[in-house]
Amino acid sequence: MKRMLLAMSAVLMILALAACGSGGNGSSPQLFVTTILSDPVLDGDIQKDPVTGAFIVTQGNTQSVFAGIHPASGVEYRAFLAFPLTGANGVPGSAIIDSAFLDIVISSIVPQPLTSTIPVRVDLVSFPPASLLGSDFDRTLQPALATTTVVPPISQADFGGHVTIDVTPLMVEAQRLGLLDFQVRIMEDLGIVTPGLIEINDTTGANRNSLAPLLQVTYY
Repeated sequence: MKRMLLAMSAVLMILALAACGSGGNGSSPQLFVTTILSDPVLDGDIQKDPVTGAFIVTQGNTQSVFAGIHPASGVEYRAFLAFPLTGANGVPGSAIIDSAFLDIVISSIVPQPLTSTIPVRVDLVSFPPASLLGSDFDRTLQPALATTTVVPPISQADFGGHVTIDVTPLMVEAQRLGLLDFQVRIMEDLGIVTPGLIEINDTTGANRNSLAPLLQVTYY
């Protein structure tokens, strides 16, 4: 339902802009909207042990990916999602980005119930997505090309529902760099925060179109 409303909003915006241009010289650009599901084969997460510093990489049709810090074990997870920008539903290399939104479904939150909030950061990254490496966890070894935060931060109200994140600056930078994939790293925004962990639905089942991570891009 949330995704239908997101798509309807984009369509209404396009119609409004078209109406504004129809009465003048017709110079208003034509807007296009595309929706791209993440690639479940490339999606994954990396967890870091707080004691040993060891990394565990999980990737490929995992059904869910995790981001945040487990409040009991202290293990930190960073999720990685990849959206192909080429192909039938892709974004042309010459396109100018108007807006981009990442839609994810939060399957679970730890602790439960969540009495505070979990600040979350989304980084644009670029590397061969076929194989996640432990070094991809590190923001120094794998620096962010652009970054944003989830506003408002994740709360108990997000449990079991859709969270829509404005990633327009990230998509603009991906387009400027000519990236073939829109790759993001999702992590807890570190600082003086209360640890918390979110599970992002990445099902490959019948409900993938409505539950899996989705990128909606409006461009002209």
